[in-house]
Amino acid sequence: MAFEIERRFLIKNDNWKEFVNKQIFIEQGYLSKSLDDWITRIRFTGEDYKIALKKHIKNFTCFEFEYSIPPNDGEKIMSNLTNTLKKERFFLEVKSKSWIVDCFKDNNYPLQIAEIELSKEEEDLILPSFISKEITGIKEYSNFCLANKPFSSW
Repeated sequence: MAFEIERRFLIKNDNWKEFVNKQIFIEQGYLSKSLDDWITRIRFTGEDYKIALKKHIKNFTCFEFEYSIPPNDGEKIMSNLTNTLKKERFFLEVKSKSWIVDCFKDNNYPLQIAEIELSKEEEDLILPSFISKEITGIKEYSNFCLANKPFSSW
């Protein structure tokens, strides 16, 4: 069974940019209508399409299953969704920890969110200087909610 243990944070400055080692563009959409059950997400990274099934378990742990799907299927599904979002994802290495920074586009601009996946919920974490406020568990900041109610409409 696949678990995702993730914490999320707002960003207070651009200091994170010095740690970037890779970036990709992501467009993703949701087939689910509610956060209360399994979330079904489709994601295009410019290279391939993946479909993911996610379900919150507790605190900041979720079940997560992700599968590649044929490009024609991905295009067909994505073109029929209205609740989508776009973001540029940056991969960082900070003090031997792998971080991700998502810079949202369109109606979610200028929102920037940092994420880190942990091996266990109790893992010690030293926050980098670019971190502002923890938003783990705040539903409005979930990608699902941002696709349905963009940051610019708050």
